[in-house]
Amino acid sequence: MKYVIGMGEALWDCLPEGRKIGGAPANFAYHAAQFGLQSVAVSAVGHDALGQEILDTFSQKGLSYYLPQVSFPTGTVQVTLDEQGVPQYDICENVAWDNIPYTDELDALARQTRAVCFGSLAQRNEVSRKTIRRFLTTMPQTSDTLRVFDINLRQHFYSKDILEESFRLCNVLKINDEELVVVQRMFGYEGLHEEDTCKKLISDFGLKLLILTCGTNGSYVFDKDGVSFMPTPKVKVADTVGAGDSFTGSFVAQLLLGKTVREAHETAVRVSAFVCTQNGAMPQLPEEVKNGK
Repeated sequence: MKYVIGMGEALWDCLPEGRKIGGAPANFAYHAAQFGLQSVAVSAVGHDALGQEILDTFSQKGLSYYLPQVSFPTGTVQVTLDEQGVPQYDICENVAWDNIPYTDELDALARQTRAVCFGSLAQRNEVSRKTIRRFLTTMPQTSDTLRVFDINLRQHFYSKDILEESFRLCNVLKINDEELVVVQRMFGYEGLHEEDTCKKLISDFGLKLLILTCGTNGSYVFDKDGVSFMPTPKVKVADTVGAGDSFTGSFVAQLLLGKTVREAHETAVRVSAFVCTQNGAMPQLPEEVKNGK
C-alpha cells in the first residue's frame, strides 16, 4: 500500500476578482505530498479549456492526479458578494466531478491505497457517490488504513442518508463546530455537550478518531485514549481558503509516518495556521513549519 488519495470535487471558484482553483481533495492531496507521501487527487474534468487548465495547474504544482475527462463541463462555483461583502455561493450542478467514473485504473489505485479523504459534496450525484463508495470498499480494510470523512457540508447538498452511510464507511471523521450542530439536530443528539456528541459518534459508528475544529477556539482530536486539545495560533490572516484541508492532509501524513496523535495534531495546527497567512490553498510549506523547528 502506498497511495494517499484525495477524492471528490475539482472546480474553479469564479470570484469577482477572477478564477481560483478549488476543491478539497486536491488541497488535501497537495499537503500530504509535502511530507513526502505519494498522494493523488482523484476527480473528473470536462473536455474544455477550464478542465485543461486544472490539469496544467496540478502538473505545475507537482501534484499527481487521476482526472479523467468526461462529457460534462468542468465544475465551477459562482461567488458573488452582497452589499455587506458577504460571499454567496452557487455550486453548479451536473458537472464533471458529479460524474467520476469507476474504472480499472481507479480500481487498481484503490487496492494500493493507505489513506483516502472524501466529503459529502461529491456524493450529491449518484454516479460519483457510487464511485466513492466502491473505492472505499475496494481499498484494503486493514487496521492501519485510514478512511477519512471530512464532512464539509455545503448548501443543501447533503442528507441524513449520505452522512450516515459515510460515517459507517469511514474510520476517521473530521467535522467543525457548525457542522456538529447540524449533525446533532439531524441524528437526535440535541442536548449533548460537544465533547459528548463526539464520543457518541465514535461509539455509534466505531470510529478510530474524530477531529473537531472550532476556528479560533482551537481544535480537538478524540480517540480511545482520550482527547488532544490545541489552541489556534494567532496569526495575520491573508485568507482561510484551504486551511481545513491542509490540517487534514498534514494530520493524516503524520499518522502514516508513524507519529502519535498528539504529534500529528501539533503539526496540523501549525500547518493550517501558516496556510491562513498565505493567499490561496496550496502554498509551499517552509521546513520549519513542517518540522516545527
